[in-house]
Amino acid sequence: MPRHADPDLEKRILTAASRLWARGGEKALTMRAVASAAKTTTPTVYERYRDRADILRALRLKARSELFAALSPTGTLAEAVQGYLDFALNNTHSYEVLFDGVGRAPSLYEPWPSFNLMRQRLAERLGGTARQHNRLMLAIWSLMHGTAMLIIRGGFDGSLRTQAVHACMDTVEMIVRSAGRKSPVQSGPKWPANLVLGEAERSSVGNGNGLQRKFRSGKRAR
Repeated sequence: MPRHADPDLEKRILTAASRLWARGGEKALTMRAVASAAKTTTPTVYERYRDRADILRALRLKARSELFAALSPTGTLAEAVQGYLDFALNNTHSYEVLFDGVGRAPSLYEPWPSFNLMRQRLAERLGGTARQHNRLMLAIWSLMHGTAMLIIRGGFDGSLRTQAVHACMDTVEMIVRSAGRKSPVQSGPKWPANLVLGEAERSSVGNGNGLQRKFRSGKRAR
């Protein structure tokens, strides 16, 4: 009798890969280990994913899609910040995979829909274009991510976890209010025009353009 395709196979593979990565990082994420954890064969995994990097990319894109889905219904920047923290703390494995090597290729040249959504919310509140708020969004993103990872890795619980979440939310609000009242203080150089984040293949870090071309030519159509 012919074998029927398993509609849940890719989901099982990615779930298994996420758990393996959370337990032991990239060293634990071998194709054989993923196949075993997903209760399939190694050749079957290779039929769907070229190598470990391909699986990690699939995990990142899946997590980005889930985070964006969680933030899309929010109506204000404050709600989006809370939604971001809630997602991170309720989906720790996916969240940690999402930010592993986020500033390097290929992750740098993939879409960052949640970053762009929150950056657009800043523009709607403060005026101007979304890209004019790159530096402010990066500061807010750093604050949210630092809070999330401190809670996750630090084992914050109960009142300490609650206070950390609300301290982050309150600080973001203070930063945005301050930016709306006056020109923000800026140390160091201005944001370079060729530093573009979160916009897939339009993303650029200036000196990273060679890497971008290499990534484009080497990626597999899927």
